[in-house]
Amino acid sequence: MAQFTTSPGDIVLVHSSDLHVDARTLPDGTMDGTSNLEAVLRVARRVKADLILLAGDTFDSHRQPVGLLAKAASLIAESGIPIVMLPGNHDPIVADAVYDRLLSACPAPLSVLGVTHSDAMEFPELDLEVWGRPHRDYSDMAPLETVRERRTRWQVVMAHGHYEPRPDRSTRLRPSWLIGDDELAATGSDYVALGHWNRRVPVGDGRVRAHYSGSPDFAGTVNVVRLAASGEVDVLVTPVEETPLP
Repeated sequence: MAQFTTSPGDIVLVHSSDLHVDARTLPDGTMDGTSNLEAVLRVARRVKADLILLAGDTFDSHRQPVGLLAKAASLIAESGIPIVMLPGNHDPIVADAVYDRLLSACPAPLSVLGVTHSDAMEFPELDLEVWGRPHRDYSDMAPLETVRERRTRWQVVMAHGHYEPRPDRSTRLRPSWLIGDDELAATGSDYVALGHWNRRVPVGDGRVRAHYSGSPDFAGTVNVVRLAASGEVDVLVTPVEETPLP
């Protein structure tokens, strides 16, 4: 897998999704389920990421014990790297969602679109804006139904749903949360961080850079994205265990 180098003024993002953190019983009898989160944070530290993007289904469900949320909050806080989290179809913003409990244990550096911010947040020091439409319930919706006018030099979009080049929404017997080529292109963004698929793959017709990162345990990788000071956008598929510095 190719490597790239960074220069002064470059921005490094780590994009992942579908961590499905939950309380599972380990071989030693203890309950934990934060290994995917730990893997993403480990890569982010190694590549000196400026920002982490978690594009949906960070949690497998909202039924998570206090101890698990405390550990997740501790890992996030210890990383010291800002995180933008997009609620997905497994962890939408419903009553008694996991986010308030998580945020109370870790108020920073975590931001949740739809909870701590409406649908966008700016990072002035990076001249970067991240926006996305969070899942607010378990029903169908169009993740890129509306777009946001660019306000900063760099604009990154997060979306959680199923890609089809030309979505057909005329029948109910179809996948939910559809995302199509024209909707991706309409964002006019520098990078679209997608979630919902467990495998990593670039999608779209090339008008914008749009990638699924895949889940860390299934794909074994995360996407490291360089927004170069020169204006270029590079995506490096990076193993979660063997992580080269960008």
